Amino acid sequence: MLPTRTLGTQGLTVSALGLGCMTMSHGYGAPEERDEGESIATVHRALELGVTLFDTAEMYGPFTNEELLGRALRGRRDQAIIATKFGFTFEGGRVTGLDSRPEHIREAVEGSLRRLGTDHIDLLYQHRVDRAVPIEDVVGVMSDLVREGKVRFLGLSEAGENTLRRAHAVHPISVLQSEYSLWERNLEPRIIPVLRELGIGLVPFSPLGRGFLTGAARPAEELPEGDFRRQADPRYLKENFDVNMRAAAAVHAFAGGRGLTPAQVALAWLLHKGPDIVPIPGTKRRRYLEENVASAAVSLNAEDMAFLDAALPPEKISGLRYFPANMAMVDR
Repeated sequence: MLPTRTLGTQGLTVSALGLGCMTMSHGYGAPEERDEGESIATVHRALELGVTLFDTAEMYGPFTNEELLGRALRGRRDQAIIATKFGFTFEGGRVTGLDSRPEHIREAVEGSLRRLGTDHIDLLYQHRVDRAVPIEDVVGVMSDLVREGKVRFLGLSEAGENTLRRAHAVHPISVLQSEYSLWERNLEPRIIPVLRELGIGLVPFSPLGRGFLTGAARPAEELPEGDFRRQADPRYLKENFDVNMRAAAAVHAFAGGRGLTPAQVALAWLLHKGPDIVPIPGTKRRRYLEENVASAAVSLNAEDMAFLDAALPPEKISGLRYFPANMAMVDR
């Protein structure tokens, strides 16, 4: 069974690895590659393996991923810590903008509760910082939801240093969810020190480098039309892809020499970065879930960590992690 970790100062205890549910409904691959039966079986297998943290959002689908997770956890709700997110507006199944006005947050939370089939959300995130709404107002209504029993713990996603400090002054923030991996080290200079100063846990999304650290990456033009990486990840463009595959090869070689998969090495590296870090690798297949969970038993010594740190420094990665429209929604 997976060990547990505590995130933040308010007592949020979760499995050392969570399950990112997004790709079961949204983002990666083509619609015909998705299999609800296998996705639900993957959630059930995760529970059997000791995974307790399940990550979703109203945006995934939109809406359908929360519904799927709700169906998967029916009759098993007490075994799970459900994390979901608010903060976008939608029209015709597409994101049209940001909206973290207090009244919209309440509407979003009611919708999430209904779709998830639950009376409370364990961990509620603001999905992206809305510069049109003071973070004090956002966290103010989120803390009201905690007092009302609809939410247990609060989180932010892709929030910068100043936003974290202002939010935490209103109500304790338990978790920051942002992209962080052996592949993407943007949080190391400033954000991780602030998290540790304030006692905020880190839940890294895309801990496998959006596929580059699994060994299964394909260039953008070979990905399905609706795949997020084709639309929003410059690192998959031809002019960057080959450079990035060469950079990732060092991790693949390290893993092969130890009888591990590159994904297991990438997850073990994150787990060794501190007890306040809980990665949420996403998968919709039981076989990959089992492979990922096994990473919790991988031991890396100081020499291994130093080698991996040096193998993939930021300057070896070619291209920004988002195109400009998406990058504009990252709070810095």
